[in-house]
Amino acid sequence: MRRTVCMLVVGLLVCGGIAVAQNTDPVQGHWEGKFMQKEWAGKPIAAKVVAQGKGGYRTILEIPATTGKIVDVSMTGTMERDKVEFSGAADLGAEAGGACEVKARIKGDKMTGKISGKDSPGAFELVRIQEKSKTLGAQPPQGAVVLFDGKNLDAWKPTEIPWKILNDGSMEVGKGNIVSKLEFGDQKLHVEFWIPLMAEKRGQARGNSGVYVQGRYEIQVLDSFGLPIRDNECGGIYKKATPEVNACLPPTEWQTYDITFHAPKLDDSGRKIKNAVITVEQNGIVIHDNVELDGTTPGGVSGDEAKAGPLLLQDHANKIRYRNIWVQPL
Repeated sequence: MRRTVCMLVVGLLVCGGIAVAQNTDPVQGHWEGKFMQKEWAGKPIAAKVVAQGKGGYRTILEIPATTGKIVDVSMTGTMERDKVEFSGAADLGAEAGGACEVKARIKGDKMTGKISGKDSPGAFELVRIQEKSKTLGAQPPQGAVVLFDGKNLDAWKPTEIPWKILNDGSMEVGKGNIVSKLEFGDQKLHVEFWIPLMAEKRGQARGNSGVYVQGRYEIQVLDSFGLPIRDNECGGIYKKATPEVNACLPPTEWQTYDITFHAPKLDDSGRKIKNAVITVEQNGIVIHDNVELDGTTPGGVSGDEAKAGPLLLQDHANKIRYRNIWVQPL
């Protein structure tokens, strides 16, 4: 995943000289930096800041411990005037003073803080970065079927209330699941999705939708930035498999799924003789690697497995957007 240091300039993020749309929250996102003093000088430190609504935030500091592992320190804070203050505790190991007090502050375009305690790392400083999926904008290869390129919904069956095509070339969830007219068996699927910021919502109410391969196997779409990995969080194969890592970007950033799917094998009588197998990349990072699926997931077009099926995108009453959708039959 490419990382670009960003500065806040008059409502835009200027990244490497290119102006991009500002995140809708002033501090949410990825932060990266380093320690500033003692023998820890130059060592990396990172953070994820998650908007919680009503000016509240949760931050997860990722601090290198003397054991070689990363210690996650979760802290909460509230925006007051022009800054957010966080405080918490960590244990970085005996060589770094053991239990330490951690304090951090976000003001303007910087996060500063200090880890206090005997032989502790001391002061640190971070800046917010913009991460981008490695496969964003991937073009369909020769022989691929384009299901949505921003122009029309001709490849899809009608829904109760039509999904809207927006000015940015994406389609926004309407009322009812949208299902492709064509069906596919073994395939490579590319889909890009955008989740709105719903900071005051929690759990399954926080930007919910789903990508159903063959209309039967759901990969969750949800705002799960900075959350523990689960099968019902973003990237999870609902009721079947938990992602290997949390590869989520913050809401309002475009994200990608690149999925390689091998359909279940059925004999002449329709009896399954081999499970479906799926590999999922989220934002260019493998989160499921050749996972066997022993059956369908809830909410699809059918609970019966088949050699082929449509692509289904789920309406869960949240304004998710999709774009650049294509399938390469294998």
